Amino acid sequence: MDWAYNKKLKVDLGGLPQKIHIWSKDTTKPILLVLHGGPGIPNRGALRKADLDLCDSFTLVGWDQRGTGGSYAGSNVENLTIDRMIDDTAELIGWLTKRFQQEKAFILGLSWGTGLGTLLALRYPELVAAYVGSGQLVNMIENEDRSYAYTLACAQEAHDDKSLAILKRIGPPAKGIYTPVVDGLIAQRKILSKYGGHLINHGKSYVGSMVSSILLSPEYGLRDTWGILKGYRLTLEKVWPVIAEHDFARGDTELRFTMPYHIFQGVRDENTPSSLVQDYFDRIEAPRKELVWFENSAHGPLVEEPQRFKRLLCEILLT
Repeated sequence: MDWAYNKKLKVDLGGLPQKIHIWSKDTTKPILLVLHGGPGIPNRGALRKADLDLCDSFTLVGWDQRGTGGSYAGSNVENLTIDRMIDDTAELIGWLTKRFQQEKAFILGLSWGTGLGTLLALRYPELVAAYVGSGQLVNMIENEDRSYAYTLACAQEAHDDKSLAILKRIGPPAKGIYTPVVDGLIAQRKILSKYGGHLINHGKSYVGSMVSSILLSPEYGLRDTWGILKGYRLTLEKVWPVIAEHDFARGDTELRFTMPYHIFQGVRDENTPSSLVQDYFDRIEAPRKELVWFENSAHGPLVEEPQRFKRLLCEILLT
C-alpha cells in the first residue's frame, strides 16, 4: 500500500511508554482508535492482517494497553486499574489529535474494549467523535452466569463428560469471578469456543483463534510477544475482579452520551451474551444510536462477517 504514515512507536501515557501502530493513507482522514479485548489481548496483529482496508476511510490506530504486549515492560501492577486505563486512553487520544491536527477520535471497542470505551465516553466526552462497540459489556455478573449456563447446557446435551468434569471442577462463577480467576475463566472460554459461543464455525479453538494468531504475527517483536505471554495473565488477575463488579445497566447509571453511540452485536454471542444487549441499548440516550445485529456471528463480527462489519462501520461513522 501507498502509506502516508505507517509507524510503530511508543507514547508515554501515565508515565509508561506504550506501544501503538498507526496506519494511514491520508492523515487528514479521521482517527479510528481500536480498543482491544481481554483485558490483556492486543490485536495489532489482527488489524495488520485483515483490516488495513479501513485505511481507505480512517487513520487506523492499534494499541497495546497498559500491562501487556509492547506496553508490558515497566508496567507497575499497582497502576493496572480501570481508572488509569481510562486516563491512558484519554491521553492517547490527546496525543493523536494533536499529532494529526484533529479535534476528536472515533472509538471502536471490542469485548473488554467496549467497557473501556464506554467509560471513556462518559468521562471524556469531548474527546470522542462517536463510539462503536462489538461484544458489548453490560452486566458482568449476569454475563458470566449466562455464559457458564450456556456451556453447561451444551456439554450436557452433547454428553460431553470431559467438559462437564471441567465445568464441575471450576464451578459456576461467584459474582462474575471463577476460581482460580484466570485458569477458571480460560477453561470455561475453551468450552464456550468448542460450542460456538465465541466464534461460529471458525475452525479454531479458543487458544488457536487468539493466542496462536498473536504469536505467529509479524506485527509483534520478541519483546512484544514476551509482554503478551506475561501480561495477559497479570492483567486478567488484576483487572478482571474489578470488571466483574461493573453493571453498566444498573438503575442508578445515567446512560447519557453526548456523541453517537452504536453497538454491533453477534446474535449468537455467549461470551458477552447478546440476550443482555437489547435492554441496555434501549436505556441509552444519545444524539444518534444504532444497534446492528450480525446473524452469522457470535463474539467476533469483525472476524466472522468482516465485509459487512466494515462497510456498516464506515457508513455509520462517516454519514
